[in-house]
Amino acid sequence: MIRKIIVVFITLFISISSFAQISSTSVYSFFGIGDRNNSATAEQLSMGGVGVAMGEPHRLNFLNPAANASLKFTNYTLGMVSKNIWEKQNGVSENAAATYISYFAMGFNIGEKGGVSFGLMPNTAVGYNLLSKEIGTDPDDIISISAYKGEGGTSKVFLGFGYEVAKGLNLGVQGDYVFGKVENTILHQQLGASLSTKYENISNLSGFSFDAGFQYKKEIKENINLLVGANFNFANEVKSLQKEYLYSVAIGVIAPERDTILNNSSVGFLKNPLKSTVGIGFGRDHKWYAGVDYSFQNALSIENSIYDNSILQYNNYNKLSIGGFYTPKYNSIISYWNRITYRAGVKFENTGIMLDVDNDGMDYVPIKDFGISFGVGFPVGKQVSNLNLGFEYGKRGNTNGSVVQENYFNFRLSLSLNDKWFEKQQIF
Repeated sequence: MIRKIIVVFITLFISISSFAQISSTSVYSFFGIGDRNNSATAEQLSMGGVGVAMGEPHRLNFLNPAANASLKFTNYTLGMVSKNIWEKQNGVSENAAATYISYFAMGFNIGEKGGVSFGLMPNTAVGYNLLSKEIGTDPDDIISISAYKGEGGTSKVFLGFGYEVAKGLNLGVQGDYVFGKVENTILHQQLGASLSTKYENISNLSGFSFDAGFQYKKEIKENINLLVGANFNFANEVKSLQKEYLYSVAIGVIAPERDTILNNSSVGFLKNPLKSTVGIGFGRDHKWYAGVDYSFQNALSIENSIYDNSILQYNNYNKLSIGGFYTPKYNSIISYWNRITYRAGVKFENTGIMLDVDNDGMDYVPIKDFGISFGVGFPVGKQVSNLNLGFEYGKRGNTNGSVVQENYFNFRLSLSLNDKWFEKQQIF
């Protein structure tokens, strides 16, 4: 037992080191502290993000800590994602791709009614390279050029606990610690100037958050269950220790900064209001499930932060997910193919981001995200372990004005391994 725990913590430490290299490929990571990560497993994302009401004995659920009460095995899970994006703006198209670890976690049961899970996953990611040109009356007359670059992001360590307080009713709590570093630079060159300017801001970010949730399961017909659940991510804030620099640099050569024009330190806060997610579904254990989840949150707010941007406003966030799974016969000994799980879903998301397309402080366009997804789960070994593949195609933004439209295709791979740690010894 002790050896297993040591191996898990060593793996977790290695994962933390590798997470520092994660970057986004989206132009939308320019705003705030980066592009939000989907805090769900590959299996849940293959169902459109559905899962707040589901609790399974052999699979972790990142959407609701109350699901830990359903664990009957010790579960290790590792996820990876490959993102491919095609961006369009003003008739110009670009594409980008990235592959990285999306989570590492484990969970185990405590007695017959309790369960614990903990792990690590990216929280936000920054990764963009943008070029902006100011053109004169002649299309070939470039007045100035600005190059924007950003990298880094934040990660999240979590610890959750769930317990069955009454028949069919599970309650759960979870604590998260967010940490990371974000670096943004702007290199500006003006026509006729002998030097360029380089603006750089560096933020070290940290914060805590707290979740609480419940799940209720009741048999309404023979082998048919009604499942209801909710999770509440309480209001929290991320503290940003900020440093800003402005240098003069030589044009067209790779050289160190020459003169420091600005060197400023400050403290800012990104405040997240209460986020609520509710879900309802119907299903048969190990056979099928069909459900709907709905999430909503009031607008984020920024206080004394360098991430306050004049072309950006935050509005209320909401997301509707519809999806489910089907397994022909999970315990079939005749056909391997009958034990494969098939998943599908769809999502409609209002990201809460609003952009000023004309940069006049008036016309803010909401950025919406639509995606369809499907996946399969292949049984591995004898302890209900599985290898999961997920596919998602969607669109974020649109081509109105100067807004960027992203068409994306995500491929997800996860491995969910199960073992029995706490079996009672039998004497014959």
